[in-house]
Amino acid sequence: MAFSEYGNYDALGLAKLVAARKISPRDVIDEAIARAERLNPKLNAIVFQAFDRARDAARGKLPKGPFAGVPTLLKDMRAGAIGMPTRSGSRFSPDTPADHDATLVARYRAAGLVLLGKTNVPEFGIVATTEPKLYGACRNPWNTDYSVGGSSGGSACSVAAGIVPIAHATDGGGSIRIPAACCGLVGLKVSRGRTTVGPDVGDSLAGFSVDHVVTRSVRDSALALDVGCPVDFGDPYFALPPSGSYLEGIKRKPKRLRIAVTTTRLDGSPVHADCAAAVKKAAKLCESLGHHVEEKTPPVDNASLIQFFLTIWAVGTAAGVAAITLFTGRTPSLENLEGLTWGLYEKGRATSAAQYVIALQMLYRIGRMMARFHETYDVWLTPTLGMPPVKNGTFDLDTTDMDKGFGPMTDYVAYTAIQNATGQPAINLPLHWNKEGLPVGVQFVGRAGDEMTLLKLAAELEKAQPWAHRYPKL
Repeated sequence: MAFSEYGNYDALGLAKLVAARKISPRDVIDEAIARAERLNPKLNAIVFQAFDRARDAARGKLPKGPFAGVPTLLKDMRAGAIGMPTRSGSRFSPDTPADHDATLVARYRAAGLVLLGKTNVPEFGIVATTEPKLYGACRNPWNTDYSVGGSSGGSACSVAAGIVPIAHATDGGGSIRIPAACCGLVGLKVSRGRTTVGPDVGDSLAGFSVDHVVTRSVRDSALALDVGCPVDFGDPYFALPPSGSYLEGIKRKPKRLRIAVTTTRLDGSPVHADCAAAVKKAAKLCESLGHHVEEKTPPVDNASLIQFFLTIWAVGTAAGVAAITLFTGRTPSLENLEGLTWGLYEKGRATSAAQYVIALQMLYRIGRMMARFHETYDVWLTPTLGMPPVKNGTFDLDTTDMDKGFGPMTDYVAYTAIQNATGQPAINLPLHWNKEGLPVGVQFVGRAGDEMTLLKLAAELEKAQPWAHRYPKL
């Protein structure tokens, strides 16, 4: 039967209905699939469908986990799932179905989540918009002329559109927070080592890239982190263990926090007026809740950050392409790789091991500087992006010139890469919409390992200024 109230519930709300037998898992999954079939032709968010398998799972005996009967989607990167291919948005990647689940995917299944398929991503997740040649552009549900951000664009689009309440995402330079900002969602980038990327690799991009989810509610993000964060002792390193359950923790108000606020780019140049307004509004809200707020920017050398980060980005791209070549025998070229990917690949191949290690060490120094900054400030508040969502087609993804391709993008993505370099947690919250009706996110950054403070603060802000009622008019 049609479940007309489906969109009124977050993931935990749906799970509670299922547990109370007020609705069957099959009805929930059928409604999610119906929404996907109706909306995806407009949005191009879902690129691999496993609807029949999802229906079979809903008819069978689901695990008695906290998300039992809740539909979800996996990003087309890293989240290996039996029977589904993972192509990372690239024509160069084979469409071979996985023969085993990634550890995190297995945990999601054990929690009762039902997998509907895979979501759209830019090629290898390297850019801040989701417009791959393999799948075509994903379109923002708030205005389909606009970008959903990247690289977890299809996941964010699916949650914002109300197809699923929660979806897997990854973040290597802002790839959870950027699409969350563009689509009006909660997007938590977790600390380095907080969630596993096993069993096939030890870490991703020297730990810069981490896995979690995008959600509509703070509590869904907290519960998903409870599900995903147990230590996998095969990993090369782990984040500090949490002080209890995140879901239980957010029921308690945070202590009075000292919050540093930045309304300009790190080089002092102005951001778009909408982004500055969003931060000022969020700062005023924090102050009204009793937190101490003051303008302060950490002394990050932005030019050096970009230089060394792109070195890591390029080497990671080259390694990924080389791995596909090793396992498939395919030869990379501009016939099977996009222009900007090729530019990164070439730069990565030309980077020596010594240059790579130096870049890592220089970025680690920023981590130590930020640790000192957080001796004074509990949280750092910034815009998530330097401007509101841009239109699809804004960035030149065909160029092989990295300066031409990434130059405009670094102005757009002005704040998010720092936390990937430092390993800190950071969360986008949907606290502002501009006069065009587009979401404009703000970012809160916490000490390394301290997702709890961010989630407590996020829950407090969500209660003070709710956003659950906001849906795009599709």
